[in-house]
Amino acid sequence: MAMRDLSGQVAWITGAGTGIGESAALKLAEAGCTVVVSGRRAEPLDSLVERIAAGGGTASAEPLDVSDKHAVASVVDRILAEHGLVDIAVLSAGINVNNRNWPVVTTDAWDDVINIDLSGAFYCCHALVPGMRERGDGLIINVSSMAAKGVSALTGPAYTSAKHAMNAMTASLLVEERNNGIRATAICPGEVATPILDARPVPVSDEDKARILQSEDVGDLILFVAQQPAHVTLNEILITPTYNRFDV
Repeated sequence: MAMRDLSGQVAWITGAGTGIGESAALKLAEAGCTVVVSGRRAEPLDSLVERIAAGGGTASAEPLDVSDKHAVASVVDRILAEHGLVDIAVLSAGINVNNRNWPVVTTDAWDDVINIDLSGAFYCCHALVPGMRERGDGLIINVSSMAAKGVSALTGPAYTSAKHAMNAMTASLLVEERNNGIRATAICPGEVATPILDARPVPVSDEDKARILQSEDVGDLILFVAQQPAHVTLNEILITPTYNRFDV
């Protein structure tokens, strides 16, 4: 099976300031995509654009809080006005909160997690799908979590619920739109050494961070998904570290 040439394709990555989104942007730019990066903070986005340009790639920044549905629609409109289309979307914006478990989680914290991790991804999909449907082509990669595949106190009710729902939303999108040429993939990583770990109630040691998944591992997987030919869909992928911190 020949891998798809991504040269000249337009890729939009949310949550691109750090972690998995940042790695996905670098990998896709290196593969020849024109990359648009979004996140809540402009500074890391600008730095990422500079790194991509220094490596010979093409990138631009669109700061965005994905929980603002009007802002999402405006950013997608600007990307379409500039580039004409979005071939690949990597929706990687996500948070968790420190006080995440039932005895301490607040309703505001629930809202923050659901609004970014779930509603934000839906707003992005909702804004992207009409153009993809019209063209009969497009790929949406939702960065979910192993938390979508089971229930654990580690992640708390808000994050667990958001990621379960993200997988269901991704599957729903695929069911309804695959015959219109739209592919949708939910990637479910186990523990990844990204800044979201800093919100853990129990800190993760540097030694353990080195033994779990790295952002680049998931970035490589995102690139692999993007390189599949148009007739291939990878519906859902679970990727975990070989080392399991919770069985030792």
